[in-house]
Amino acid sequence: MPELPEVETTRQGLLAALEGQVLRSVEARVPALRFPLPPDLATRLAGRKVTGIDRRAKYLLVGIEDGQVLLIHLGMSGRMRVFPAGGERPPLEKHDHVIFQTGGGTEIRFNDTRRFGAMDLMAADAVGDHPLLRDLGPEPLGNEFNGPVLAARLQGKRTPIKSALLDQKIVAGLGNIYVCEALYHANLSPRRSAHTVQGARAERLVQAIRQVLHQAIAAGGSSLRDFRHADGELGYFQHQFAVYGRESERCPRCAQDAKSTGCIRRLVQSGRSTFYCSRWQR
Repeated sequence: MPELPEVETTRQGLLAALEGQVLRSVEARVPALRFPLPPDLATRLAGRKVTGIDRRAKYLLVGIEDGQVLLIHLGMSGRMRVFPAGGERPPLEKHDHVIFQTGGGTEIRFNDTRRFGAMDLMAADAVGDHPLLRDLGPEPLGNEFNGPVLAARLQGKRTPIKSALLDQKIVAGLGNIYVCEALYHANLSPRRSAHTVQGARAERLVQAIRQVLHQAIAAGGSSLRDFRHADGELGYFQHQFAVYGRESERCPRCAQDAKSTGCIRRLVQSGRSTFYCSRWQR
């Protein structure tokens, strides 16, 4: 599933194509993705200007000039493909479910093989109350996220810290890949009880989360299965993974020790693979 860096990379790729542009037409080729599409999606958007594109956790929020906001969730396999005006365009694919045409001639296709994505329309002043957004925790790259805030949210939680960080009510936008990487850089075991991550540990973890996310966004996210940029290019952060997907290999720290053997272990937590260094993470 695309995580925060992939969604942010998509947002950045859509800005040049959509911001300030009038949507000449919108075509919904299916009645529903994960949820039914707004039945009047096309008529409510056609002829209106896009004023901006924001992100909340793993959701894109496209501002429309008449005070509407289009919410887009990429789901498991969704991606937004941009085809600039005058460029070559391949034939529509089976899973190109929503097509946006701008007045400038650019075409944007929402492709979602598994149809776990979502789109909805709402008033701008109702965004915070939307069922998919209202219970989200703080943005990990926002000013409101820091050591004391994280420590307070983990207070009394007896679940493993890996599971706690995947809870979108504790911190928004984190997924399996980047939680594994952040815990490695913070020297914290994924098995550690969440309530013990206080004080210096919480500060260290917040900094590790920020570092990993910034690096991933700079690399264009991670392309493991379905994710591609809006221009069709792949992300490259998977080439920088310290532990994720590297079972039985050596992590970057242990690689400096000629005597060390494969230190990276894999375990399953809540049905998801967790990767960690058995020497450094405690």
